[in-house]
Amino acid sequence: MDLQLKGKTAIVTGASQGLGRAIAKGLAAEGVKVVAVARRLNLLEELVKEISAEKGEKPIPLQADLYPENAAEDIAARALKELGHVDILANAAGGSRPLPLDGSKEAWLEGLTLNFFRLRELTHAVIPSMTKGQFGRVINLTGTREPRNLNAAHAAKAAVHVWSKGLSKVVAKDGITINCIQPGKLRSEQIDKRWPTDESRREWAQKEVPVGRMGEPHELADLAVFLSSQRAGYITGNIIAFDGGARFFAF
Repeated sequence: MDLQLKGKTAIVTGASQGLGRAIAKGLAAEGVKVVAVARRLNLLEELVKEISAEKGEKPIPLQADLYPENAAEDIAARALKELGHVDILANAAGGSRPLPLDGSKEAWLEGLTLNFFRLRELTHAVIPSMTKGQFGRVINLTGTREPRNLNAAHAAKAAVHVWSKGLSKVVAKDGITINCIQPGKLRSEQIDKRWPTDESRREWAQKEVPVGRMGEPHELADLAVFLSSQRAGYITGNIIAFDGGARFFAF
């Protein structure tokens, strides 16, 4: 299947590791020019070497922290300078922010800022470029499992879902789609720390996941790449669970 992605451009946040890295690699393999955004430049440089060695479209590393004020607008401006225009945005940056019952206003604001406000600001900053080209794809990584504690990231992800649905209606006429992917338990540094052996991962998955295993980042990247393509133009405003059938829906 020709995804018709060669020559397209993209911004991928959280690209230094995990799902963001896998999405950047998947897009580059299809001929997409990717601006890969993360805080750790050394990991971005490793990504560039890895993609180049695999004959993918060489990405542009962009070292940046999404949290500071005006960070989203700065990242958009720098990426647009490198690319000329933006066709695809994969919002994969963020982080868990567990909080106690008496968590401060500042702590809640920090978690919501990183996991929702900056994501929204970056998206809105590149929408004009997509509108001009009458083509755009925005993919947001959120989550599935029902929370068992207080976590600012959980509240932020719920906000991302509702905002995404509303935005999808506003920009559909301009050829822009907005979708969310809810990752279940996929292999990552964090997962491997919690379940350090193949046996422990397999034992957990056979109890919790109908397909009997944890997912791999490249599998989710395949879905993200498809949603980025011309072929997915009729898919928008959706929240897609990617969890092996576990279906621990939080919202």
